[in-house]
Amino acid sequence: MAARTIEIFSAGCPACDEAIDLVQDLACSGCTVEVLDMRDPQVAARAKQLGIHSVPAVVVDGKLADCCAGRGVDRATLQAAGVGTPPA
Repeated sequence: MAARTIEIFSAGCPACDEAIDLVQDLACSGCTVEVLDMRDPQVAARAKQLGIHSVPAVVVDGKLADCCAGRGVDRATLQAAGVGTPPA
């Protein structure tokens, strides 16, 4: 039986710790769980290749989990919220 590889990209924050606990709780005996520190430049480069824009993020068998996709700081969304525009 092939093992499932789960990578958790973390910055060591409390939200990341919760995600790590959740994944480790859910992981089966056929799962290999690895916690990767985003403060490591090589890990950050891999995260960028995978399309990770915020942490925590979980990658399962080389694919960014749907719950972790599409997040992160976005210029257009910030501008729509009023960032860069003086208050009225």
